Amino acid sequence: MDTFRLSFEFFPTKTEEGTRKLYEVRDQLAVLEPDFFSVTYGAGGSTRDRTLDVVSELNRRGISTAPHLSCVGDTKANIRDLLQTYSQNGIDRIVALRGDLPSGMAASTGEMRYANELVSFIRSEFGEQFHLEVAAYPEMHPQAKSYEADLLNFKRKVDAGANSAITQYFFNIDSYFYFVDRCEAMGIDIPIVPGIMPITNYSKLARFSDACGAEIPRWIRKQLEAYGDDQESIQKFGEEVITYMCEDLIENDVEGLHFYTLNQADACLAICKNLFP
Repeated sequence: MDTFRLSFEFFPTKTEEGTRKLYEVRDQLAVLEPDFFSVTYGAGGSTRDRTLDVVSELNRRGISTAPHLSCVGDTKANIRDLLQTYSQNGIDRIVALRGDLPSGMAASTGEMRYANELVSFIRSEFGEQFHLEVAAYPEMHPQAKSYEADLLNFKRKVDAGANSAITQYFFNIDSYFYFVDRCEAMGIDIPIVPGIMPITNYSKLARFSDACGAEIPRWIRKQLEAYGDDQESIQKFGEEVITYMCEDLIENDVEGLHFYTLNQADACLAICKNLFP
């Protein structure tokens, strides 16, 4: 477990109050001594400035912080300038993504359409200066033509120079292990770190999961539905389910865990306390 890595993801907020609370959450999670934090990036770079500000401040506070960077709808010149700014601010890890198009933007907009092109571009411009994380989808990307096509898309990102991957969150642990086995059979040998979504609010979770293609197993869905508006029971059940899942992952020698915090600390702290007492 010496090389086990722990990381937490935030999103940039739209208000000063939200940003202040984000930094409070960061300080709460910092006691777990994570390897890095990451900060998301809006569709088509719509949160570029806020992401840059948050990443720079978080990194300044002493724990490595990795900005998400998407390529769709953007230009190589803009991306190059942003990467140079990150480099000047001591950022050495990037989460390289295709990204989503803002509503109404044509798919042909921008100079790159896929994440493997972004990875290749960063490598050609900056060499090995950045550790590049990419996304992986154990239950298949919702826009992929097939599971096989999605595996090939992932391999293209790895072949382009990705160092490691973070998965979309999942609750069906077998989907993760099967995905990793398939990747190994294709010669992919980079770390594929499970993405973990704490369960704290059923309606939000169902909406997120429907949008991103993450299946909520029937037994979890039915139990959450049975709790209705009883948030305390939902959170207690969620903590138990995610703790159990993470224990199973750790027992099977995963190389780390990446938590989607939704800018909240309590659930992540409770789960990590169970895992690492």
